[in-house]
Amino acid sequence: MSPSEIYNLLVATVQGVGVSAVVVLVLFIGMSVVVGFVKLRPSGPKTMTVRSLEEALGQPVVYLPPSTPRGTTDQLGNSQRAA
Repeated sequence: MSPSEIYNLLVATVQGVGVSAVVVLVLFIGMSVVVGFVKLRPSGPKTMTVRSLEEALGQPVVYLPPSTPRGTTDQLGNSQRAA
C-alpha cells in the first residue's frame, strides 16, 4: 500500500464518520422539533388534544395568581389527630 492510498482511505473514513454523525444529529434535532410542534396544538373541550381531566370535562383551568404565597408548608399542621 502506498502512502497516497492510505491517505485516501483515511480521508474516506473520516468523511463517512462525519456524514453519519451529521445525519444522526439531523434526525434527532428534527424529531425534537416535530415533537415540540405537536405540543403547541390548541387544547380545550372541543379538540382532540386533552391535557387534563378537568379540560376534558369542559371545566376551565384555573391558575393561581402571582400573589399566592410560596414556600414550604406543614402538611400536617392543621391535623386534629393527637399524637
